[in-house]
Amino acid sequence: MAASARVSRQKISTTVSVATLSYLQKLIEAGEARTLAEAIDLTVQQLLAYENRERLARDTSAYFDGLSPEVAKEESELGAALAGSIRRIDFDREP
Repeated sequence: MAASARVSRQKISTTVSVATLSYLQKLIEAGEARTLAEAIDLTVQQLLAYENRERLARDTSAYFDGLSPEVAKEESELGAALAGSIRRIDFDREP
């Protein structure tokens, strides 16, 4: 964890379930976190990333569901053209 994150840390006192504590301790044992505080931060960061992906998926679905048939056709054609151009890229050879 970055040193700057430590400067702005807030002290809390709480209780957690046995399962939660076990999960956090496993993160420490696996080397993903050095302390219980870092394990909690990591878990919250993962949850926030998950929530952001869920929101993006929901918003994307709502966007495409709301398109007119004409615009949906244009989007489909654009997607097909993009997919075709990506096939020509050799990602193994790209720097």
